[in-house]
Formats: sequence, structure tokens, C-alpha cells
Amino acid sequence: MNKASKSGRAAATVQTRAAVSTRDRESSMAVEERMYQDIYDAIMEHRLPPRTKLTEQTLCQIYDTARHTVRKVLSRLATEGMVDLEANRGAFIASPSHAEVRDMFELRNILEHAVLEKVGREAGARQIAGLRRMVEEERESYLTGDRPRWIRLSAQFHLALAELTGNALLVDTLRKLVSRTTLMIAKTEAPGHNACSFDEHETVLEALESGDVEAAQEHMAHHLHLCEDRVRPDADDQFDLRAVLGKGL
Repeated sequence: MNKASKSGRAAATVQTRAAVSTRDRESSMAVEERMYQDIYDAIMEHRLPPRTKLTEQTLCQIYDTARHTVRKVLSRLATEGMVDLEANRGAFIASPSHAEVRDMFELRNILEHAVLEKVGREAGARQIAGLRRMVEEERESYLTGDRPRWIRLSAQFHLALAELTGNALLVDTLRKLVSRTTLMIAKTEAPGHNACSFDEHETVLEALESGDVEAAQEHMAHHLHLCEDRVRPDADDQFDLRAVLGKGL
């Protein structure tokens, strides 16, 4: 075999390995995203309640993946406030104490009051219209029974408002607060008593659209007060990860 043939075969081998490596990375990323979304939805739907242990070995088996992928997902959930990582004990669905929940809602009230002050001064009709579409999507998701999407949009509404300030640090801070408070809110079905009511969001937007920032702040404070009232009591039930996350896999 001449040098040209050997060189060609070597180049083809390198390309094949690169293609396989790319497919492996893409497959790992797909599993990672699916695991993250499954756990996020299960937490927000209260199918995995606070203090549920997320065992690495079990998650590896459910998703047929390596521990480093599981750890990336758990780290991401921890950064967002959904999971608590405890040294030598593992990962657990976050379970803020009643005192922490009270403090978090107090801080949310302060931050979201400031958000509305800035958004009310600077946001235009186009930005407000985008928020209104989000609220309509919340309502549609609720009415069509798409609970995971509804809960996700309910939480996202507050972050979308914060994003209009252009302050990335504020958004990151609020994201963790919204996640940790939302997962503690009771699972109920009646409109007006849901995890984060689209009707209450709408009253905030109506005040912003009319240019009444003070009224928007008052509506938001009332909304957050109702959310705090919906915080569920502590639950001692134990859940099987395979039963909640393993179906259909």
C-alpha cells in the first residue's frame, strides 16, 4: 500500500471517529435535556414532592446514561433552586422551611416591586404585548390540560418581566426564588387557586398598559401574597423514581 492510500485511510478513520464522537455528544445532550425536563415537570406537578431523594444510580438506570450526565442535570437543578445537594447524602428535591418561604416571598415582593417600577417606565407596547401573549398561553395550557406547560409559563411570566429590565443578575436571583417558591405551592385545580394564576397576572398587565405603575405593584403584591397562602404543608410521602420518571422509557 502506497503512502497516499495509507494517508487516505487514516484521514477517513479520523473523520469516522469524529462523526461518532459528535453523535455521542449529541445523544448525551439529548438525554441530559430530557432528564432535566422530566425532573423539572415532575417537581412542579408535585409528582416528586419536597425531600424526595434523587438517587444517581437509579437515574442512571432509568435514562441508561453515565453518572457524569446525571450529575450535570442535578447541578443545573441545584443552581436553579429546585434541588438541594447535601454533602455525603446526595440530591434531594428542595424543601424550604416555612421561615425560608416567608423570607423568599418577602424578597420577591421587594424585587418584583422594583422590576415593575423600571418596566413601567421603560417597556413599550411591544414588550407588554409579548407578556400578554404569554398570559394567553398560560390560560390555553390550563384549559387544554397541559399542566407542565402551564406551570412553566406561570413561573416564566415573572422572569420575563424581570428580563425587560436588562439586569441579568436580577433575573438570575429571581429565577432561583421563583423556582423554590413555586415548587412549594399546593397542587390545586380551580382557577384562581392555581400555582400562579394567569388571572392575577392579567391584572398586573392591565395596570401596566394603562400606565398605572403603582396599581401594577399593588396587584403584584396581592398576587404574591396569594401565592404564599397556597404553600403546601410538609409532606412525608416517599416516591419511587422509576414509577414517576421511568414510564415510557
